[in-house]
Amino acid sequence: MPPTTAEQSRNRSRGHRVKAAAALMLGWVALLWVLEALDAATGALNPYGLSPRDVGELRDVLPMSFLHHGFDHVASNTVPLLVLGFLAALSGIRRFVGVVLVVVLVSGLGVWLTAPDHSNTAGASGVVFGLFGYLLVRGFVDRSALDVVTGLVVAAVYGSILWGVLPAQADVSWQGHLFGLAGGVLAAFLFRRRTSPTGPARLTP
Repeated sequence: MPPTTAEQSRNRSRGHRVKAAAALMLGWVALLWVLEALDAATGALNPYGLSPRDVGELRDVLPMSFLHHGFDHVASNTVPLLVLGFLAALSGIRRFVGVVLVVVLVSGLGVWLTAPDHSNTAGASGVVFGLFGYLLVRGFVDRSALDVVTGLVVAAVYGSILWGVLPAQADVSWQGHLFGLAGGVLAAFLFRRRTSPTGPARLTP
């Protein structure tokens, strides 16, 4: 039996979301590498890491997630950011942007409040932990069986990163990881899907 018009429309919509999510994450990761190459060549971006408890440093809460301390640093974040970001973005780009913004703000402010004196924090690992937390709980919050399964697979593959929220290494920002994870869980609730009794699921807020 040939697919109906409604089925064709749903297939096109799914295909569009896959392409949009893939393009977004590939572009994001490419940007991180370009920024690190620029910083390595000029040192111009070094001042934009986040130093704690200096009011003037609050301007760096957002850019710190796009900067890294060397190519090894950005390389370590590339694959998990691609995978987790792609999975999260499949639910819609607008929702994804909101989730990432919450994660970046919570992670950055947490670092600003709690990081050691005279430290300089940068990197996308807070976002990685945030996306991990978001995917882990999203299915339960949205009551979506498919997203629950996705969260369980993510937990099986990347669950070991949870060790990163512990203060085990002096040169690793466990604060960024911990608050990023908390931001991802918070975002799952802030951007949960609510089902209308007379219509399709709606996003909030």
